[in-house]
Amino acid sequence: MPRYNEMFELSVSDIDIIETALSQTRDALSRDMVGQSGNSEKAARLKQVQELLGRLHNQKIFYRPKDGVYIGG
Repeated sequence: MPRYNEMFELSVSDIDIIETALSQTRDALSRDMVGQSGNSEKAARLKQVQELLGRLHNQKIFYRPKDGVYIGG
């Protein structure tokens, strides 16, 4: 039985493309669900996409200078 490859070689631009595609999928699912009720299949898919986007966001390392005052914005 085949196993999953656990070693990925993706660049930052590859991840950006994936994140953009997931955001577009999320937006399309959200638009499709407006005015509809009881569509649990689309709601479940929307939740999966949003959770994956959250996991990608949480893996980012944001720059914060070590010296000087940090001014967030």
